[in-house]
Amino acid sequence: MSAPTTKKPTVTEREARQVAEAAREQDWRKPSFAKELFLGRFRLDLIHPHPLPADEDAQRGEEFLAKLRDFCETKIDGARIERDAQIPDEVIDGLKELGAFGMKIDTKYGGLGLTQVYYNKALALAGSANPAVGALLSAHQSIGVPQPLKLFGTQEQKDTFLPRCARTDISAFLLTEPDVGSDPARLATTAVPDGDDYVIDGVKLWTTNGVIADLLVVMARVPKSEGHKGGITAFVVEAASEGVTVENRNAFMGLRGLENGVTRFHQVRVPAANRIGPEGAGLKIALTTLNTGRLSLPAMCAGAGKWCLKIAREWSAAREQWGKPVALHEAVGSKISFIAATTFALEAVLDLSSQMADEDRNDIRIEAALAKLYGSEMAWLMADELVQIRGGRGFETAASLAARGERAVPAEQILRDLRINRIFEGSTEIMHLLIAREAVDAHLSVAGDLIDPDKSLPDKAKAGANAGVFYARWLPKLVAGPGQLPSSYSQFKHGVDLSGHLRYVERHARKLARSTFYAMSRWQGRMETKQGFLGRIVDIGAELFAMSAACVRAELLRSQGDHGREAYQLADAFCRQSRVRVEELFDRLWNNTDDVDRTVVKGVLGGAYEWLEQGIVDPSGDGPWIADATPGPSRRENVHRPVR
Repeated sequence: MSAPTTKKPTVTEREARQVAEAAREQDWRKPSFAKELFLGRFRLDLIHPHPLPADEDAQRGEEFLAKLRDFCETKIDGARIERDAQIPDEVIDGLKELGAFGMKIDTKYGGLGLTQVYYNKALALAGSANPAVGALLSAHQSIGVPQPLKLFGTQEQKDTFLPRCARTDISAFLLTEPDVGSDPARLATTAVPDGDDYVIDGVKLWTTNGVIADLLVVMARVPKSEGHKGGITAFVVEAASEGVTVENRNAFMGLRGLENGVTRFHQVRVPAANRIGPEGAGLKIALTTLNTGRLSLPAMCAGAGKWCLKIAREWSAAREQWGKPVALHEAVGSKISFIAATTFALEAVLDLSSQMADEDRNDIRIEAALAKLYGSEMAWLMADELVQIRGGRGFETAASLAARGERAVPAEQILRDLRINRIFEGSTEIMHLLIAREAVDAHLSVAGDLIDPDKSLPDKAKAGANAGVFYARWLPKLVAGPGQLPSSYSQFKHGVDLSGHLRYVERHARKLARSTFYAMSRWQGRMETKQGFLGRIVDIGAELFAMSAACVRAELLRSQGDHGREAYQLADAFCRQSRVRVEELFDRLWNNTDDVDRTVVKGVLGGAYEWLEQGIVDPSGDGPWIADATPGPSRRENVHRPVR
């Protein structure tokens, strides 16, 4: 067996891009509402009428939610978790007994077999009791062992591991390294073949659940050799294996109960039977797992919005200023309206995406990514507005409020807890690039060779011909559509008229597609460097998707006789607020500071503005910016703490 390498992979920008591209799901075998939206085609038929769960699934889901609610109300002390920075073992054991760790696992393996819709409702409920509890359950099932095995595991692997994950074992997902974040091409952890085993060496960072996990999904690089294709590969690893050391339990600004750590692997032997999928398929497995796994974050964001609305309503009615409740002052009222309307839209986006995932008729990779992006950004804004509405009490901790005799409202905590969602499972910046790549996939598939410097002239000529045919058919369809007809979408007129908002979405989907085409024509191969532009394109698409989901959900609730009038009011308010944001984003596509920002950045990095930093002291400690992750035996105490 060869010794573990200590040399970090040297990867060029182009090579990193090729690794990411190879991991993408290349084909579109099913329709996608969001993909069509970015192409200027408003396919309302793909989401309306709103899909619904089967009666049996709904009954099973509601029965579990009732049990979980009782558990959350009687067994979870969120203040204690915040104070002790740890979820008590008895809470984890109780969740195991309840079956909460097997919500997404099929009943034949001992799980509950809940749908994505009800799994997300459960996460929102648990996360409202304490966000660290939601993160515990989500990391275990959305990205931990159960989901990749469900999609890519062998029958033997499912029989071996899924019953454990359903009732007794906690799992974690290990991809990130101290010097590797959203650029997995530089992954340094190795898995060297040795007979019927692989030997893993390396260090993993930010291993959510890793401190208490029994089973780990580990991404490691298999060296290419005779009989081995090599590449980044996924493995199921027993956390108790010799050579696995949890070297640190990390502490964060929020989610204080999160069991997140640093895990070192030194000569850890893993049976080849524990490899998930073929060698080199690790990143594809990770990305495919996240296609629906990402929906767990917007679930908890929607739950946070509901709590923000509840506190804003109760406080703003009780607190009086200048002779009337603060809610009736426009400066505060606009914030409450934003929280209410946005909570409605987030739940609409979440439920629609989740139900489409359950039906499996549509490809929802873009919808799930948009839900994660939009949910994490808007929940943060809602929590920030709640803190502002609460004033000084919003900045004060719940414990301090209680100590002086007031209601212990953890507004500042929800702000801290929600902040990580803009980074978890793909930062906002990375999500912009990921979604943008999918949004322009149709263009690159017909014209990509035109802007590829490595392609030959004959290849470019062929691509030019194909592009000519595609755009000759596509561009004329962007000129006019149903959004220009006053009678379109008239089925969305019931007291409040939502049809105008859907016409707006249709018109602006075409405008979005035209803007994308114009930018590709203008910048061609440099388009991928225009990250500010691409981010705004994605943000416009996210708003249009949310508007569509809000209108469709309002009509569903109206047709069911379930708060239909109020739902129409909330959808109307949200769409009006969203349209203001969309108009600003379209303006900023071409009227922005991107060029001057690049100039300033070069000056900052070159030291031209160091004089601006004078007059302060830096309270930071000593040490390297990035910790050493050289493979080798651990020199630290193992803080692994399995809950049994």
